[in-house]
Amino acid sequence: MRTQVAIIGAGPSGLLLSQLLQLQGVDNVVLERRTGEYVLGRIRAGVLEQGAVDLLHEARVGARLAREGLAHEGFDICVGDRRHRIDLKGLTGGKCVTVYGQTEVTKDLMDARAALGGTVVYEAQDVALHDLGGKAARVTYRRDGKAAEVVCDYVAGCDGFHGVSRGAIPKDLLRNYERVYPFGWLGVLSDTRPVSDELIYVHHERGFALCSMRSMTRSRYYIQCEFDEDLEEWTDDRFWDELRRRLPPDAAAALQAGPAIEKSIAPLRSFVAEPMRYQRLFLAGDAAHIVPPTGAKGLNLAASDIYYLSRALIAHYKENRDDLLDAYSQTALRRVWKAERFSWWMTTLLHRFPDASAFDRRVQEAELDYVTGSVAARTALAENYVGLPY
Repeated sequence: MRTQVAIIGAGPSGLLLSQLLQLQGVDNVVLERRTGEYVLGRIRAGVLEQGAVDLLHEARVGARLAREGLAHEGFDICVGDRRHRIDLKGLTGGKCVTVYGQTEVTKDLMDARAALGGTVVYEAQDVALHDLGGKAARVTYRRDGKAAEVVCDYVAGCDGFHGVSRGAIPKDLLRNYERVYPFGWLGVLSDTRPVSDELIYVHHERGFALCSMRSMTRSRYYIQCEFDEDLEEWTDDRFWDELRRRLPPDAAAALQAGPAIEKSIAPLRSFVAEPMRYQRLFLAGDAAHIVPPTGAKGLNLAASDIYYLSRALIAHYKENRDDLLDAYSQTALRRVWKAERFSWWMTTLLHRFPDASAFDRRVQEAELDYVTGSVAARTALAENYVGLPY
């Protein structure tokens, strides 16, 4: 098979890149190790920056998002029993975020790729990258026990943290930066009405908590826990009881409990791989970087990568320009590191760190007091939360 761009990974970043390229006449093939049903079954983020929303509309997959997405003009930070509202719209000149689950984004993109006749190969096993420095790259894989090959001009590695793409960059050229946090998030998804119309971030002596949602009938809640907790010990009743302890009284009284339809523990880490380009290979999304979920930047950061990469590839094929391809890694990493900083800062601000000294805790209290009491500090928080410009 011959194509212009081979895309590894059929998550939202890979499918979004595929859609944007095909709409501009750039031929591409997507290879995915898992089944489509597995990809859709992954429960992930649900807060979209305006830039990501605009990009989805550009990809012609924004119709259901426009109907069903929930525009949020602010959120609350709770310190003890006090709730402090961060007025995103007022502090950023009218910008807000949209709550719309990553699963729904992926489904919309899958439907759009099928409608345009895009080539997406699921259950592509043993994917390997070859000849990245040659006149044409090759991607080999096996499907249904048969060997296959894609010959292409470029490879887009959109296959996540555990994918094969990043490993194709020689170790002596790849620089990895990482911080692993000493706790995790225990998350529960339930078909219950959200406790609030907007998100609530909670700093509490028992640990962080977050009240989020996927719709007005489906809630997503998180509590800080040990990263190696035994999930089996967390019954639904135990989770709801612990969440109530961390919420302010009005929110605890309004909390509607129900059976968990999904429950998991996610470790928290910050990770960046540099560079994001090696010869004919470009990394995007989780293949190049991971952020703790505190700042809601994971999917949004992948979207900004795809914004830069799609425009660079389209400029190459339609305008015979390579300047954007040459600048891709540097351009993407500038925004990546700003999002990493913000996600680290939000995590540091709101969580209880087990090794924190008395001095560390008092500094954290002072920082919370400054953020909730200063218009300038809230503006900086809001500007980062709604998304820095591409």
